[in-house]
Parts: sequence; C-alpha cells; structure tokens
Amino acid sequence: MPTDCISFRETNYFSSFICDYLDENPKLKPLYNRFPNLENFKAQIEEKSFAFNNQSRTILVEVLKKQYQNVEASELTLQHIESLQQENTFTVTTGHQLNLFTGPLYFLHKIISTINLTKELKEKYPDYNFVPIYWMASEDHDFDEINYFNFKGKKIQWNREDGGAVGRFDTNGLEAVYDIISAEFGPGKHAEQLKLWFKEAYVNHDNLADATRYLANALFTDYGLVVLDADNAELKRLFIQHMQKELLEQTSFNKVNETNKLIEALGYGVQVNPREINLFYIADNLRERIVFEAGVFKVNNTEISWTKDELLKHLIEFPERFSPNVIMRPLYQEVILPNLCYIGGGGELAYWFQVKSNFEAQAVVFPILLLRNSVLIKTEKQNQKQKHLDISNKDLFLKRPSFINKRVRKISNIDIDVTEQIEHLEQQFQHLYTLAEQTDKSFIGAVDAQVKKQIKGLQHLEKRLLKAQKRKLADEISRATDLQEQLFPNQSLQERNTNFSELYLEFGEDLIPTLIECLQPLKGEFTVITL
Repeated sequence: MPTDCISFRETNYFSSFICDYLDENPKLKPLYNRFPNLENFKAQIEEKSFAFNNQSRTILVEVLKKQYQNVEASELTLQHIESLQQENTFTVTTGHQLNLFTGPLYFLHKIISTINLTKELKEKYPDYNFVPIYWMASEDHDFDEINYFNFKGKKIQWNREDGGAVGRFDTNGLEAVYDIISAEFGPGKHAEQLKLWFKEAYVNHDNLADATRYLANALFTDYGLVVLDADNAELKRLFIQHMQKELLEQTSFNKVNETNKLIEALGYGVQVNPREINLFYIADNLRERIVFEAGVFKVNNTEISWTKDELLKHLIEFPERFSPNVIMRPLYQEVILPNLCYIGGGGELAYWFQVKSNFEAQAVVFPILLLRNSVLIKTEKQNQKQKHLDISNKDLFLKRPSFINKRVRKISNIDIDVTEQIEHLEQQFQHLYTLAEQTDKSFIGAVDAQVKKQIKGLQHLEKRLLKAQKRKLADEISRATDLQEQLFPNQSLQERNTNFSELYLEFGEDLIPTLIECLQPLKGEFTVITL
C-alpha cells in the first residue's frame, strides 16, 4: 500500500518543543536521558539492569498472572508475562486513558509503536527479551474525557454519575450504549465483529478496567501485548518509600518547579504544574488530593485527616489507597517495571521532560522518551479523488483558510498574488527615503506611513480579488474542502477525532496488520497511508 512521510514540523500540528526534541536541539539535553535511536538502547539496558530489583520482577509477574486469570490471552502474551521474571527481559511502555471503545484512533498508533519497537530491539539485541506494555490509566478520575467516542460525526456517550478512579467504575448503563452503537454500525461482517467486541468488553465485564483489558487484548492478541492495571496493593507496596518521600519532603514540587523555570527560560510553555503533595487518596467513589495544612495531613473535601505518624502507618498498611498524580505517575511506572522506553504523544512527552530532575532526586533511572507514530489513513477512493484534484499530501495539512487560498491560486486562470507589486512598490519608495534623508529626516516617518498604507491597500485588494474568485470557483473549492474535512474532521488530525471502528468497518481485520507493517517508531516522521 502507498505510504508517504512528512516531517512533524511541516505538518504544523506539533509544538516547537516536540519538534526541537526530534531535531535533537542541544538546549533540550538537560531534560532527557538518552535520545531514541537503536544504539542508545544498549546503555539504557545496562543502566536499568543495574538498578532494577529482581524481587520487583517476581511481584510484577504474580500480579499480572492474577490480572490475566480470566482473560483468553495468546500464548505469546503469556510467554511475555513469564519472561518478565528473567533478568534479561525489559519492557517498552505506552499509557492511555480508559476511553470508551478506545476513544481516538491514536490509541492504536501508540500500541503499535510500542509493539514494533520491541521487534526492532529484539533484532538489534537478540540476547534480550522485550515486552510491549499498555499501562491503563485506571486511577484517572476525569470521566468527561473518556466517556465517549466519535463515530461518523456523532458523539456516542456513556452518561453516569462521576466519582473516584475510573478503572473501578462499574459498567452499568453501557448496555444502552451497546444498543445505540449496534444501530450505528449497521449490518455486515465487520460491523458484527465490532458489536461483539463492544458487548464482550462493556456488557460482560463488571468494571471499566477489566473491560478495557479485554478489548486491548482482543485487538492485539496476535502481538503479545501485556496490559497492566497498576491500581494494585502489591505494586503500590513497591512504591512506598517514594510516596513517603513525597509526603514528607515535597521532593517533586521543588524539583519540577526548578525544571519548569528552565523550560520557560528556553522559551517553551510548561504542560503541568506540581502540587506540594502529588498524591491522591482513593477509595470507592473517592479520589481527592492529599494536602498538608496547619500541621495535619488531610484528604481534600473530606473529613479524613492524620498526624504524620498516623499517615505513615496508614501508608504502610494500605498503600493501594494512595494514588500518584500526573507528576508522580511516571516515577511509579519506572519503579515497578524493568522499562527502557516510554512512548507517548507530544503532550505526554512534554510533562515527562518536566520530571527528569525528580527521577534523579529519587535515584530512579529515567527512560528513553519516544514520540508515538502519527498517521493519516486514506481510502483508495479518497486517494484517487486527491489525485484528481491535484492536491499534495503536504497541502492537506494546511489550515483551512491557507488551504482554500492556495487552492484558489492554483486553479484560477488569474494570478492573484500581489507579492511582486509590493516588492516593486517598496523599491520605488527607496528613492523617497533617500530624498527624506537628504532634506529633512523628520519626513522619514511620513514616507514610512505612506509605504505601509500603499501595501495595506494592495493586500486588501488581493483579499477582495481572492474572495471574488472563491465565489466563482465555489464548486471546485467545495470538492477540495470536503476531502480535507473527511481526512481532518473538525479541522484537526484524523487520529485525534476518529474512532478505529470507522476504519474497521472499511478494512476489517486487515487494519491492524497493515499498520503493524507500515509504522516505523524510530523514523521520526508523520506517516500517510493509503489502504
């Protein structure tokens, strides 16, 4: 199938922060450990080998086996879980919220990037084993971000009471959503498979974490993906010393604030700001911040409180009741996993850059950070229409006004571009600038004002001519913008809006194998695929 690549910077959909990282701008070096290329993984393996505790491997494997007791996992996935007991096995991890029916399409892109990187690492370093991990954000509490998915311009939404960690939410009410999507998906082999997946995941499982594990396993059963729910007492027990340090010393608050100042001094914005204590307290229907006020530790918006000694005793007895926020979650991940690399989107990597200094303070190895694959998927019909309209892939990424203006100029039999006239005007005024210099310099401002007035007039005329041509060429423009809207719904990237179900209806079981075949996680470019 035809593929094309565009640099992330040229798409104009990615921040300068991320683009500078991909370009290995040296000013960003203090914010990460090693850049993601195959050669750098050798040193990362050695560093993680020395630091990671074998007892943690035993606990990790025991927890995963329990979590997979009622899952029909592939032999490869079960082998991967067993292999985590071995000192020469390492993980590559991506994380994602528990979005209804996977949410936006980049859920697939993240996991496929992770699977494909483990394959590349195995080829390069055959003496080691590499396991792809999907870390479920089961302790997240922002239900409004995950309770829907988009399907052909419609929002399919699950309405229920909010409260607590989303992974613990029961699946009551999702049978009604199933009835809605059954009608939306319609008839056909591919539609029936989608309905089966949804029903098995959300109607036949008791909570959202189990439902999401089932679905991720079903989609990637052939590729050995291991799904981890870190909302677990035994895994939290491995993290006690770091949570204690957080509670008593406010380490992450101090370190991340220092890094934030550096990031702002470099001219970038910060993604998140740390709290004095970056831990939540969780129980059924409860996930609230832990705060320290007037010498007492409290759970925000509740009557729960402790003295210092009471809190530390409670932490040791019930570590599962303490939940890391966005600042501490990366640290928790790297403490409990023999992990080499985290794969995420631009926003995720931006906050990972903020926490490296906290890793150093906590003596935990900082992973390699890799931007996930980003993909635009076109059907053959859309590709043929694009060719007929003579639109390049790069032009598709233009913002709508620029896309239309470029289109008008391209198909118009009139050259509507006053750049040459403006240059000629500026040259003509050079004589007046010289004359003002020689006679009375106070006239330079008047000349300058006249230049700006004339240029503004030409630009205004250009806009009016373009507007007239747009009316004249309305049908041609409409065909082009219709195509762009199909591929960039709501004038945003396809992968941030479209759910995989739309493409599965079209391509069925070929969808994921094709993406597996095409995506190269270390290539560092945006991929365009025609299926």
